[in-house]
Amino acid sequence: IKLLKMGRRSKKLSREEQMEVEEWIYQNNTEEKRLSDTMTISVKCKTENQKALVNAIKEKEVIICSGPAGTGKTYLACAEALKLIKRYAKYKKIVIVKSVTTLKNEEIGFLKGGLREKMEPFMFSFVHNFEKLVGQTITSRLRELKTIEELPIAYMRGINLDRSIIIIDEAQNISQENIRTIMTRLGKDSKMIFLGDERQQDSKGGNGLTFLMDHFQDIDEIGCVQFNKSDVVRNPLIAKIERVFDSLQKNGK
Repeated sequence: IKLLKMGRRSKKLSREEQMEVEEWIYQNNTEEKRLSDTMTISVKCKTENQKALVNAIKEKEVIICSGPAGTGKTYLACAEALKLIKRYAKYKKIVIVKSVTTLKNEEIGFLKGGLREKMEPFMFSFVHNFEKLVGQTITSRLRELKTIEELPIAYMRGINLDRSIIIIDEAQNISQENIRTIMTRLGKDSKMIFLGDERQQDSKGGNGLTFLMDHFQDIDEIGCVQFNKSDVVRNPLIAKIERVFDSLQKNGK
């Protein structure tokens, strides 16, 4: 009845009323909602820092997480983003922002196609994690519906990301200037999750993740989580490999 009364008005709906109408439509008549209802996301944290990351994603608006490879940062971020999309109608989509910096001395050359095709090589780790969580069919459909979409940093200036879970990967390869651009895109009813490993920087210039960890620890709405080698869950051998490389770096080799 309230929605019908809104529709009969001649004046423009307020922002709050527009969101109410959008939410009602989403809850009652969208494939995205029906698809999210079919998702079962079951993830168990294996370390205290993993629990801290999950809690930070639930409670904070901006989350900053640094740690070695194999600690489950990306997997947990993807899982919690899907849970938020499923549980709360105010979140409409998951936006993946990833630095397109390649590994040192490993250029991949010119990439043909549109935006999605050009971003596909850089999206593999996310697609892989989403597929592990909800399967290939649902992941593909969520991407087709733009419930999961990719966004290059170069396209971020001048936009507001409302009602979104924004995941920024490889933050150590993002400059301080671009970190500022990204953070100020945070819109209404959104969360922003920065991930990376401060030691695996492939770009020249300042380390964006180190900058974030150093300067944003004391803001109530921002949560910072630091993983270490004891949080490696992918394969126990990774922690031993990391120790060898850390030792070589300390000795200047």
